Amino acid sequence: MEFKDDIGKPWRFEEEGLTVTRSCVWSPPGCHPVGCGVKFYADEEGKLVKVEGDENQPVTKGRLCVRCLTLKDYVNHQDRIKYPMKRDPKFRGQADKWERISWDEAFDLIESEWKRITGKYGPTSVAVWAGTGREGGTFMPYAAAVFATPNYCYTQSGYACYLPRMAASAYVLGAVYPEIDFAGGLEGTYDNPEFKVPEVIMLVGKDPLPSNPDGFFGHSVIDLMKRGAKLITVDPRSNWVSTRAEYNLRLRPGTDTALLMAMLNVIINENLYDHDWVDKWTYGFDQLAERVQAMTPAIAAEICDVPEEDIIGAARMYANAKPASIAWGLATDQKANGQQMAHCVMALMAITGNIDVPGGNIIGGFADSLNEPGFGFKIMSDETKDALIGLHEYPAYCGMLLNAHADLMLKALETEEPYPIKMGLFAGNNLIACTSAEPRRWHDAMIKSLEFNIGLDVWMTPSVQATCDLMLPLTTVAERDGVVFTHYSSLPVTYGIMTPAIKRVGETKSDMELGWELGHRLQPDFWNEQFTDFTNFIEKFRLQGNISLKEAREKVCVQRGCTYRKYEKGLLRGDGAVGFNTPTGRVELWSTMFQRFGDDPLPYFEEPQYSPVSTPEMLEEYPFVLTSGSRRYEFFHSEGRQIPYLREIHPEPTFDINPVDAEALGIVQNDMCVLKNQFGFCELRANVSAIVKPGVTHADHGWWYPEEDPNEPHLYGVFRSNINNLVPNFHFGKMGFGAPFKCLLCSVTKGSLADMMSEEELIAGGYDRPAVSNWKEGRNA
Repeated sequence: MEFKDDIGKPWRFEEEGLTVTRSCVWSPPGCHPVGCGVKFYADEEGKLVKVEGDENQPVTKGRLCVRCLTLKDYVNHQDRIKYPMKRDPKFRGQADKWERISWDEAFDLIESEWKRITGKYGPTSVAVWAGTGREGGTFMPYAAAVFATPNYCYTQSGYACYLPRMAASAYVLGAVYPEIDFAGGLEGTYDNPEFKVPEVIMLVGKDPLPSNPDGFFGHSVIDLMKRGAKLITVDPRSNWVSTRAEYNLRLRPGTDTALLMAMLNVIINENLYDHDWVDKWTYGFDQLAERVQAMTPAIAAEICDVPEEDIIGAARMYANAKPASIAWGLATDQKANGQQMAHCVMALMAITGNIDVPGGNIIGGFADSLNEPGFGFKIMSDETKDALIGLHEYPAYCGMLLNAHADLMLKALETEEPYPIKMGLFAGNNLIACTSAEPRRWHDAMIKSLEFNIGLDVWMTPSVQATCDLMLPLTTVAERDGVVFTHYSSLPVTYGIMTPAIKRVGETKSDMELGWELGHRLQPDFWNEQFTDFTNFIEKFRLQGNISLKEAREKVCVQRGCTYRKYEKGLLRGDGAVGFNTPTGRVELWSTMFQRFGDDPLPYFEEPQYSPVSTPEMLEEYPFVLTSGSRRYEFFHSEGRQIPYLREIHPEPTFDINPVDAEALGIVQNDMCVLKNQFGFCELRANVSAIVKPGVTHADHGWWYPEEDPNEPHLYGVFRSNINNLVPNFHFGKMGFGAPFKCLLCSVTKGSLADMMSEEELIAGGYDRPAVSNWKEGRNA
């Protein structure tokens, strides 16, 4: 039977003996929620045999990355966890101690342990740790409601991913995260008469092609380049798009704020700003103008190691373009000065009149900006809500998303202050391999503190193997339904519908099924509706009530439309007044909220805490500026290491080193090297390339080795090549944000850990000699 949408495109049909289902991808495989269109081909037994891009998806238009193209290998992989499993806590870290159980047994165990632990320690003793993939952070409020705890937590120090940008946007604009307008929500996309191709796109700390971040389809940059858009790139590394840019500003890691302040200096002093827009819609322009006088292009050039004339030229090019847009990425979040960098980005958008205009940076309306975090709090007492870890110390961080502070969560695990954490849930978070700084500390703290821990995932990960007592298997995107609401529902882009296309593997369940079933058991008075009612509630929220789930499924992908200049129409404020949803009703170049939270209301540059400038005494021992975390086409964070085709493309973790530095150290392509600083060490293979400047090195992140020994202390080799060993688990930002993931110092030495490290150093790093010997023998073999 063929099912068709309203314009005649079938969403499920037969082709050459296979059932083809058009769907949209969220996770897994891990990906930010772009909603790429796919066609799943299933045989008569309901097994996935092929994946192709859906040419009818209006944004992605049939284009897929290698992660989606290898979904067949992912879904059908022999190492997938297919059934619930339990293990006695005294056998944590031992792979052969898992035993298969039924779902009823699993739910009974969770219920009994939750009642025991909360009865002894209180409801705050439970924590939910979520990652980016699966349902992503959007699942956390539901998991928190299941356990009636305020402590759901993203475990990256200073929440160095997305939230700093989002918080700065909320406090400066009163809206969530302005994104480049790539016409995704408009019928006909780039050809829609409402849309204007931006004359200039500035990419700040963002490599859009491999990352496709936060609902933004990265390939649209190429589409817009073909239609005439020119590029400015700001990044310590060169990449494919930067080689096509008019200005490629390869700055020293961690100095972005200085460069952007200098651009503001040029635009203001040369009278290139939009006077009318500034007068009508901004607050504090005169103070901003005075502040940036101290950051001249000459001063910024010296700080950033970028030619002065390039800073001036890029500022003029951006200011003179009508319209222009800025795509800003994760690099904003991973430094102590990130809030101020975000403030500068939005100031550039504002003073040039590029906010919420066609081809500029669009923002969500008031209703679109409402999110789900408050859901779980409806079930808690005021006393329990008030006990959220970090709420009183860092209200700008914890109060915005009702999310426990990551650094203080680690402290609670280690010290039981302000209270003990005794039960946990990993919701798609491989934190030891990926999100946590100083991962050995997290590992040891969880082993010490947690009496019961649950893993939800598709795979056995190092984090689950080390710390969990119960493992619950998740479906993949080909086996579940739901809504991909791009950019966390904050922007008018698309709704993509996930539709089950194959027979489920084993006894897997989706995150939301688990949320409902556990909630039904643990909180029956609150979770008293049927599962279909629960999912309809969630999907209605994600569809903003604009269309039913049934109608959306028939369309596969729904473009939401786009209303520009919402600030002129009363669509950004709850009271319906014109302007922005800030205390002043304007874009706050002088931020009243920053001042309220104890920070400077104006942007300022702060030198990275560990750098050639701030810690010159360290350069003899650690002469390289270290950055990390850029995305790869093959993997999403720590995911995908099991897939043969992906590992064939990128078999081992690498770091980039300039040919000048490599020659001086006697390093050639693919040499094993040890990167080390005062916080830790790891080993990676050298990629000798001018992609980085002399004196700078960039490292892969998220590495572990699923093919290696799963048992403690080896744990799939998770600590061996983990660049987060070199990142401190503490933040520097005054509002609770800002960990230096992208601006540290390190040394580079040719050789391997097994060859170079003493017994004492290995023990200090958490390794034992047999484990390291096994690494060496495995490489030699």
